[in-house]
Amino acid sequence: MGIIRAKDVVYEYIRRDEEGNVEGITRAVDQVSLDVKQGDFIAILGHNGSGKSTLAKHINAILNPTEGTVWVDGMDTRDDTKTWDIRQRAGMVFQNPDNQIIGQVVEEDVGFGPENMGIPTKEIWERVEESLKAVGMYEFRKHSPNKLSGGQKQRVSIAGVLAMHPKCIVLDEPTAMLDPRGRKEVIRAVRALNQVEGVTAVLITHYMEETIYADKVFVMDGGKIAMEGTPREIFSQVERLKELRLDVPQVTLLAYELQNRGLKLPRGILTIEELSDALSGSGVR
Repeated sequence: MGIIRAKDVVYEYIRRDEEGNVEGITRAVDQVSLDVKQGDFIAILGHNGSGKSTLAKHINAILNPTEGTVWVDGMDTRDDTKTWDIRQRAGMVFQNPDNQIIGQVVEEDVGFGPENMGIPTKEIWERVEESLKAVGMYEFRKHSPNKLSGGQKQRVSIAGVLAMHPKCIVLDEPTAMLDPRGRKEVIRAVRALNQVEGVTAVLITHYMEETIYADKVFVMDGGKIAMEGTPREIFSQVERLKELRLDVPQVTLLAYELQNRGLKLPRGILTIEELSDALSGSGVR
């Protein structure tokens, strides 16, 4: 069993009137199964309302399935006695970093989680230092979070989760409120945590470019997993992604359009370097 496993998960939002009577039921997650191995970097894509953020909240036991089961490090998320342990294993980073930052100084904020866990003071400061260095924010440790850019704040949020030594970090659209530079900063930090620290990363996003380095991509639509595969396998299917109301990375789209105009290029080109090499190999200058 992987660090995260979901089997036939269903989640329904129930709408009630003022008297408490059921007005309607919306199935946000519909028979979803997945298995994430320790050390994986997976991305979950989908348009607004596809169910991807609802699924993410199951990994941290913020929500429990209406039907089916989610296990985190072998623990059933419906077991209330395991909730604290589950949230230590799977840390969560949300869209708006201001909702997670509570300290007046960066290093105090990062140390808040370990302090609540009862970690000895000396170890807390060791964790704060290593976590801030891991996301490239150590030089800002004495700064006020209010003085930081959006991308810097989000990296501090990630450091705060990392300081609790989770096995997995779940990022629910962490770059949605950031400018392009901030998005790159955050994704670079996530990739480093995954590759260098071995932290399992689950990235929920609707920015296609953020997923090209993932080990596996899941595409959700209508609460179901509509596609799954490596980034190259997913982005080779441009027409299918368009049907699901999703874009593809710009360089992938350019290669696709060039293919349609007769150039012989490999499918699923993901980076500018790949496109440049492919064009050189095809004799285009």
